[in-house]
Amino acid sequence: MGAFVISKRFDDRYKFVFTSRKGKTIFTSTSFELKMECEDSIEEIKLNIEKYSYVKARAANGKYFFKMMMEDTVIATSRKYTTPLLLQKGIDEIILAAAKSDVLDFSVNEFVFPD
Repeated sequence: MGAFVISKRFDDRYKFVFTSRKGKTIFTSTSFELKMECEDSIEEIKLNIEKYSYVKARAANGKYFFKMMMEDTVIATSRKYTTPLLLQKGIDEIILAAAKSDVLDFSVNEFVFPD
Protein backbone atom coordinates (compact mmCIF):
# COMPACT_ATOMS: atom_id res chain seq x y z
CA MET A 1 0.00 0.00 0.00
CA GLY A 2 1.24 3.50 -0.84
CA ALA A 3 1.10 6.68 1.21
CA PHE A 4 0.33 10.34 0.71
CA VAL A 5 3.08 12.43 2.32
CA ILE A 6 2.38 16.10 3.08
CA SER A 7 5.35 18.46 3.32
CA LYS A 8 6.29 22.09 2.80
CA ARG A 9 8.10 23.54 -0.18
CA PHE A 10 10.89 26.09 0.26
CA ASP A 11 8.39 28.91 -0.39
CA ASP A 12 6.26 27.76 2.61
CA ARG A 13 3.51 26.39 0.39
CA TYR A 14 2.24 22.84 0.91
CA LYS A 15 2.48 19.84 -1.40
CA PHE A 16 1.99 16.12 -1.18
CA VAL A 17 3.61 13.19 -2.88
CA PHE A 18 2.16 9.75 -3.41
CA THR A 19 4.73 7.05 -2.69
CA SER A 20 4.69 3.38 -3.60
CA ARG A 21 4.74 0.65 -0.98
CA LYS A 22 8.52 0.58 -1.49
CA GLY A 23 8.77 4.29 -0.66
CA LYS A 24 9.45 5.54 -4.18
CA THR A 25 7.70 8.76 -5.25
CA ILE A 26 5.09 8.19 -7.96
CA PHE A 27 3.76 11.74 -8.28
CA THR A 28 4.01 15.19 -6.72
CA SER A 29 1.04 17.52 -6.37
CA THR A 30 0.77 21.14 -7.32
CA SER A 31 1.35 23.74 -4.56
CA PHE A 32 -1.27 24.73 -2.00
CA GLU A 33 -1.33 27.87 0.11
CA LEU A 34 -3.08 26.17 3.05
CA LYS A 35 -2.50 22.72 4.53
CA MET A 36 -6.27 22.24 4.66
CA GLU A 37 -6.41 22.56 0.84
CA CYS A 38 -3.72 19.91 0.57
CA GLU A 39 -5.63 17.55 2.86
CA ASP A 40 -8.88 18.18 0.96
CA SER A 41 -7.20 17.37 -2.34
CA ILE A 42 -5.90 14.06 -0.94
CA GLU A 43 -9.37 13.13 0.31
CA GLU A 44 -10.85 14.01 -3.09
CA ILE A 45 -8.33 11.73 -4.79
CA LYS A 46 -9.00 8.89 -2.35
CA LEU A 47 -12.78 9.12 -2.78
CA ASN A 48 -12.88 9.63 -6.57
CA ILE A 49 -9.74 7.96 -7.95
CA GLU A 50 -11.68 6.49 -10.89
CA LYS A 51 -12.64 9.99 -12.15
CA TYR A 52 -9.06 11.13 -12.79
CA SER A 53 -7.34 10.86 -16.15
CA TYR A 54 -3.65 10.33 -16.82
CA VAL A 55 -2.06 12.17 -19.73
CA LYS A 56 1.14 10.42 -20.77
CA ALA A 57 4.03 12.40 -22.23
CA ARG A 58 7.71 12.17 -23.01
CA ALA A 59 10.33 14.58 -21.68
CA ALA A 60 13.09 16.12 -23.79
CA ASN A 61 15.56 13.59 -22.34
CA GLY A 62 13.43 10.69 -23.64
CA LYS A 63 11.97 9.64 -20.29
CA TYR A 64 8.25 9.12 -19.75
CA PHE A 65 5.93 10.85 -17.28
CA PHE A 66 2.23 11.52 -16.78
CA LYS A 67 0.04 14.30 -15.50
CA MET A 68 -2.86 13.34 -13.26
CA MET A 69 -5.84 15.46 -14.30
CA MET A 70 -9.40 16.23 -13.29
CA GLU A 71 -11.13 17.66 -16.36
CA ASP A 72 -8.63 20.32 -17.58
CA THR A 73 -6.84 20.85 -14.26
CA VAL A 74 -3.46 19.29 -13.52
CA ILE A 75 -3.55 17.79 -10.02
CA ALA A 76 -0.10 16.19 -9.99
CA THR A 77 2.91 15.34 -12.16
CA SER A 78 4.69 12.01 -11.98
CA ARG A 79 8.35 11.27 -11.62
CA LYS A 80 10.24 10.30 -14.78
CA TYR A 81 10.18 6.67 -15.94
CA THR A 82 12.59 4.93 -18.31
CA THR A 83 9.99 2.78 -20.11
CA PRO A 84 6.28 3.00 -20.97
CA LEU A 85 5.73 -0.23 -18.99
CA LEU A 86 7.11 1.30 -15.77
CA LEU A 87 4.97 4.40 -16.41
CA GLN A 88 1.86 2.24 -16.66
CA LYS A 89 2.81 0.36 -13.49
CA GLY A 90 2.97 3.71 -11.66
CA ILE A 91 -0.52 4.62 -12.85
CA ASP A 92 -1.83 1.16 -11.94
CA GLU A 93 -0.41 1.47 -8.42
CA ILE A 94 -2.25 4.77 -7.91
CA ILE A 95 -5.55 3.28 -9.07
CA LEU A 96 -5.16 0.18 -6.88
CA ALA A 97 -3.72 1.72 -3.71
CA ALA A 98 -4.76 5.40 -3.43
CA ALA A 99 -8.17 4.82 -1.84
CA LYS A 100 -6.74 2.85 1.09
CA SER A 101 -3.42 4.69 1.48
CA ASP A 102 -2.34 6.40 4.69
CA VAL A 103 -1.70 10.13 4.96
CA LEU A 104 1.56 11.16 6.63
CA ASP A 105 2.13 14.79 7.61
CA PHE A 106 5.75 15.99 7.62
CA SER A 107 4.88 19.67 7.18
CA VAL A 108 5.76 20.60 10.76
CA ASN A 109 9.40 21.61 11.03
CA GLU A 110 10.01 19.71 14.25
CA PHE A 111 12.80 17.18 14.45
CA VAL A 112 11.29 13.72 14.72
CA PHE A 113 14.12 12.19 16.74
CA PRO A 114 15.33 14.72 19.32
CA ASP A 115 18.77 14.27 20.93
